This record gives sequence, C-alpha cells and structure tokens, in this order.
Amino acid sequence: MPAGMGLCARPAGLYLSPSAHNDEPNEIVPGEQAAMNANVLSVSAPAEAARRAKIDLAACHRLAVRFGLNEGIDNHLTLLVPGFADRFYLAPFGLHWSEVRAGEFLEVGFDGRLHGGRGPVEDTALYIHLPVHRLEPRAHCVLHTHMPYATALCMLENPRLEMAVQSALTFYDDISYDADYNGLAFSEAEGERLAHALGGKSVLMMRNHGVLVVGATVPQAFERLYFLERACQAQVLALSTGRALRPIPDAVARATVEQFHTGAAVGGLDRADLHFAALKRLLDRSEPDYAT
Repeated sequence: MPAGMGLCARPAGLYLSPSAHNDEPNEIVPGEQAAMNANVLSVSAPAEAARRAKIDLAACHRLAVRFGLNEGIDNHLTLLVPGFADRFYLAPFGLHWSEVRAGEFLEVGFDGRLHGGRGPVEDTALYIHLPVHRLEPRAHCVLHTHMPYATALCMLENPRLEMAVQSALTFYDDISYDADYNGLAFSEAEGERLAHALGGKSVLMMRNHGVLVVGATVPQAFERLYFLERACQAQVLALSTGRALRPIPDAVARATVEQFHTGAAVGGLDRADLHFAALKRLLDRSEPDYAT
C-alpha cells in the first residue's frame, strides 16, 4: 500500500498508556514463598517465548531488507503472540524494515484493538493479516511483500511458477493463485477473500499485487519467502533469454519433493532453523540492535 494512506477508524485505545503501578511494599505471608516461586517459573517461560519470537520477527524484517524483499515502509510481516490464538505482533507503521527492533512490536488483537505497544496500525496490515491469521491454521507467521521477481510473475497473464528449476520444486502443489485484483485491502472482507484464496497452501501469488507466505514459525515462513523469490528470479531471468523453458518431468518432480521431505532435517535439526540461525549470526555481527 502506498505511504500516506490514512488509518481506519478504530476503537479507543490504539495507543496504550503505561499501566499504573502500586509502589507500596507488600508483606510476604509465611508459607507463600514456594507458591510465588512456582508462579515466577510459570510466567518466565511465556515471557522468554515472547522475547524470542519478537527477536525472530525483527530479524525477519532486517533480512528482508538485506535480500531486497521490502518496498519502502510498506508491506507487513506478522506473527501470532506465543500463548495466544487471537493476537499477533506487528511493527508500528512508519518504520523502515532496516530499523525494526524486537522491543517495538505492537500486539494487535483479532478484535481490532491494540493490546500492547504504541504506534499506528496501517489499514491493510489489519485487513490482510488479521483474517489470514484467523482463518488459516498454518498461518502462525504471515509475510506479505511486493518482492520484485515474484511480483513480476504476478503481473503476467500466466503468473505460474513453473517447475523448471530445482528450487521451484519445494513449492510443488503448495502455491495458490489469486485470479482477481480488487484494489487496496480496505475491508476485512478482502482479507477473508485472500485467506480463502490461499486455500491451505503456504504461498499465495496475488495477481497484479505481490505475494503472501505463511508458516508455522518465522524461520519456516522466511525460508519459503526467500526461496520463492530465488525461484521466481531464476524463471524471470530464463524467460528474458527469449528461449523456451524446459520443465522438469512430473514424475521426477514428485520424486524430488519426497527427497526434500526426507532431507528436511540435517543432524536432527530442521534446515529452515539452521538457515535462519546462520542469517541471524550475520545480523549479530553487523546490526545487533535488531534484538533489542
């Protein structure tokens, strides 16, 4: 969505004020210390999960910039808040993805209200991501970009990613194609239409628009986004020669997909997790503030 579009009218509370604190000391009643310790342990695990989730999502923004997947301050990358099925993390609108930090995310509820953080919620972020998170079981992480090569395919009469290169085979039978462009997503109905168009796949190629990628985790979703763009890039470059593509025979494609599934883990660790950890190490060396 172009910068400068106004925000939709939303319930009061878009900007949250700090909670009031009671500074008076509380006396600990003898015998309650064990219960308090147990409570601290029960709280620390969700807090740590939330911290790690926000660090991963911040890294996702920074890495998208590094690989040229972003477009200005537009598009959105979101993640369900750990422990909640009805809230997601979203960067405040106006930040360039190269400056997004883990501590800045908003918590946006499926009720359309802001439950944590401060900052503006851009219209299409709400109306695309909320319905996709709500309606698609795989959509713990939802990445919407206008990355150049995948978007270039979406501009064509035939936008299909052809099974003509090995990297494309990871998307075999896992891409949906939205046949209609209806303008800016300024209604929840449009987001619901996109969620239904996704149809249980991990990728939606959005005609005349861009792409939507979902995953169970940030590493899994980013892996899909990264290799989708690489496969689309290879196809666009191949087509630019003016020569015909040579598709991989379907039987070979299906067998290779099974090989991908067999080799999804190396040394007991998921390939997507290994890749994302390596990319985060790049950030740790060059722009470690993403994790703050």
